[in-house]
Amino acid sequence: MTDAQTDEAPDQPAPGTPAFSLVYKTYASQVLGYLTARGVEDPEAAMQEVFLSVLPRLDTVHGGDAGLRTFIFSVAHARMVDDHRRQSRSPVKLPFEPELDQRQDSSAEKQALQRISPQEILGLLDGLPQDQREVLSLRLVGGLTVEQTAETINKSAGAVKQLQRRALLKLRELAAVREYFTP
Repeated sequence: MTDAQTDEAPDQPAPGTPAFSLVYKTYASQVLGYLTARGVEDPEAAMQEVFLSVLPRLDTVHGGDAGLRTFIFSVAHARMVDDHRRQSRSPVKLPFEPELDQRQDSSAEKQALQRISPQEILGLLDGLPQDQREVLSLRLVGGLTVEQTAETINKSAGAVKQLQRRALLKLRELAAVREYFTP
């Protein structure tokens, strides 16, 4: 065993080590229970802080078992108060519940579909080659993933991505031309 600060083996064990071990074994579960019952956010960490505070002052405690117990629980109480103060200053942490989140941005597809009529959409889709029309129908209307679409039309996922990209570019071009000529 080495000293963490000097990486050298100590000549003698630290003073009070056996006593501290006994104190820790005797009171650790009680302190942990107290801190947990009092609503400390991380009771195990707070318990460790309590015993780290007690260790250097263990030799100065008077009053026997009752004095030691009183000292340990006064330190635990102080840590609990500190934790409650810290919690009161920090914002309330609530778990995220997606089903209660009402924020929604509409997708580009939804916005486009709202702007033009179904007849216009069909007209634009008619301007596409059959395989591009099929990919867009499966991806946008059917809601399939790239992999599912690829499996459905017996093409690779890369081919589906390219067909979708080309189809969307062509639709953009057709829509721009139609918009330009519309009075």
